[in-house]
Amino acid sequence: MGASLTVGDVVEDFKLLDETETPRRLSEFLAKGPVVLFFYPAAMTTGCTAQACHFRNLAADFAEVGATRIGISRDKVERQAMFAQTNQLGFPLLSDPDGVVARRFGARRSIAVGPFLTRRMTFVIDVDRSILGIIHSEGSMEAHADRALEILRSRPYP
Repeated sequence: MGASLTVGDVVEDFKLLDETETPRRLSEFLAKGPVVLFFYPAAMTTGCTAQACHFRNLAADFAEVGATRIGISRDKVERQAMFAQTNQLGFPLLSDPDGVVARRFGARRSIAVGPFLTRRMTFVIDVDRSILGIIHSEGSMEAHADRALEILRSRPYP
């Protein structure tokens, strides 16, 4: 899987530690319904906090469409735990310290923008691991959750 994922592509399973140091697999989340996987550059920064808190504030909307929200960044487990607790996020934050998963999804920059190697990108993934939508927006923190919900609401149900 390269850096040019598009809608319809099937993503590989992966395993990373969450903010409680529990190993989590993408497949474990997909067993419960679609997943909204959002990559963010750095926990505890202004933009990333706004993005994550918007996902938090729309918890009922995501529950309504049966989707699990998952944040992912290069931050270490301890920093993810502080981010989750400080903002009472209520969804898993995965630690991808080497950017392996970000690279697979095309969310890793080849050249850092300041200290940030991770692009702000969101992937809406259906239960069959196919990508329903990809949201690219470095500037609009709310666009990620809003657009993910639009995609999920327009998804054809079997």
